[in-house]
Amino acid sequence: MSILYKPSPEWYKKIWSLDIQDMSWVEHTKDEIDFIVDIMELSGTERILDLACGFGRHAIELAKRGFSVVGVDITPEYIKEARRISSFGKLNTEFICADLRNISFENEFDVVLNMADGAIGYLENDEENLKIFDLIANSLKKNGKHFMNICNAEHAEMHFPKRNWDIGEKELSLPEFHWDKKNRRMLYGVWSIKFGEIAKKPRIDELAADSSIRLYSINEIENIFRSRQMIIKDTFGNFDKYVPASHKEMQLLVYSQKK
Repeated sequence: MSILYKPSPEWYKKIWSLDIQDMSWVEHTKDEIDFIVDIMELSGTERILDLACGFGRHAIELAKRGFSVVGVDITPEYIKEARRISSFGKLNTEFICADLRNISFENEFDVVLNMADGAIGYLENDEENLKIFDLIANSLKKNGKHFMNICNAEHAEMHFPKRNWDIGEKELSLPEFHWDKKNRRMLYGVWSIKFGEIAKKPRIDELAADSSIRLYSINEIENIFRSRQMIIKDTFGNFDKYVPASHKEMQLLVYSQKK
């Protein structure tokens, strides 16, 4: 395996660009929203907060379906793009460029989302990472709903290191995953080959880890939420309601509700 070093503790502030729009998993946005609306039994009237919204793909898809959505992300380029797309479609959205630790909402939203990690586990240590869970709980109204899809710590413990091909319409992504057992963090790096372009041999630094993410098990999330007056309603192994969460599945999807 080729990953050689851990990225800096503040990697999450530096690595993002709009090249991510060509990633294969972006193509699943509509299906993911279909899943969320179905599982959470959303009516279309809910006010939704999308944390670490990226360039707004989930927020914009929800707004197209009539939801009122607020998206927050730390990357200026992403927020600019999300605002551009939303303005073009005259959608009911608001996009805020901020570190999640620097915003606060109190009982304002019917639904909070952390999609494609939603920055869960991205921060420098456990104390900082728990601030995102505080934000989730504080932002929700009573009986408000939360959904996140993250990587599963139990899978990482049992199946990392691993590589995985991901073939989309525009490119082939070749991700690589390692496990930092001591800190319970996933080291992730990816090299992509765009279709129609001549492939070049990657540099060593292109094959090294570009992110370090604290992963959680179902039990850990359950304990974190319990102390914040939230309960887990259901879990899944991917965006298929017939696939249960387990160590066999790399994804962990958690649907929770505030008491």
